[in-house]
Amino acid sequence: MKKILIIEDNREMRENIAEILELAHYQIHTANNSKKGVEMAKEVRPDLIICDIMMPELDGYGVLYMLGKNPDTAGIPFIFLTAKSEKEDFRKGMSLGADDYLTKPFEEMELMNAVEGRLKRSEQFKSKFSGSSEELNQFLDEAGKAMELEDLAKDRKSRKLKKKEVLFHEGDFPHSLFFINSGRVKTSKMNEDGKELVTEILGTGEFLGFMPLLEELEYNETATAIEETEVAIIPKEDFITLIVGNRDVAYKFIQMLSNNVLEKETRLLRLAYGSVRERVAEALLTLRTRFKDNDTNGMSFQISRDDLAGMVGTATESLIRTLSDFKEEKMIESKGRTITIINPEKLLKVSRF
Repeated sequence: MKKILIIEDNREMRENIAEILELAHYQIHTANNSKKGVEMAKEVRPDLIICDIMMPELDGYGVLYMLGKNPDTAGIPFIFLTAKSEKEDFRKGMSLGADDYLTKPFEEMELMNAVEGRLKRSEQFKSKFSGSSEELNQFLDEAGKAMELEDLAKDRKSRKLKKKEVLFHEGDFPHSLFFINSGRVKTSKMNEDGKELVTEILGTGEFLGFMPLLEELEYNETATAIEETEVAIIPKEDFITLIVGNRDVAYKFIQMLSNNVLEKETRLLRLAYGSVRERVAEALLTLRTRFKDNDTNGMSFQISRDDLAGMVGTATESLIRTLSDFKEEKMIESKGRTITIINPEKLLKVSRF
């Protein structure tokens, strides 16, 4: 049962809305002032909020602003109730992230259509992103419809890269967001001694290059294909539109991007504080998860020793010695570029520094 929070200081209006929606089998929560409404939104986590604009102490705009600052409530669809119909009020609310308006007085069906429409549109963007190019295209299509932008990512371009071909260089200025349709890409930096540090190895279904776009800065890494790769290109203008154009779209898109950010932060912390042995174990487990081969039950992957050393942040010679130790301890097997993990549980214990 969908939960709806009604924030309205007028008792008669609040009770009328609650009665209509309860008859439609929604679970209703009510608040008679804005401050109580903000606290209740955090506690209840409703699927939709209906909020009056004109309230004492904190008006509806303030409620929307407060909820937008909290990650737990920022993505909740929001409908304003207003007795005013001036364009300035509509513009102000929409700029803060309101999804819809109901101008008082309104008919029962106006309320139901607004509620059902908002919940339906919100539901379209709540599914978990699995990382396929088909799902990305579906998301862009739905986003275009939601924002009434028929040309959003129309005629989407892609680029094919050969092995060792550079997608972008450190110091370049970004103009696009990239999504890996197939293949693998490494991002790397050069340290003061001219040695390459591989900061990330990305595979099919992952985004790259979005932080410089958001911060309007030059790339601080170089992205290079480590095998034949195809990337989809989302122009900067479309990327910005997806981030700021619609609450539901933006919330879904940020979730699609944020998994990569959290994983990268975790790996960099381990890189900074773990021993070489711990870092190699961590890198092997990460690569096994990302690039598993179906014909070996997900235990094998291919990577050059130089790229793996760069990912771990150590010399190639140190990496090779550590891999030899793991091989003697019956944790892995290796042949050429192929590494097979034969005891992931033991490797996991090593990685837990």
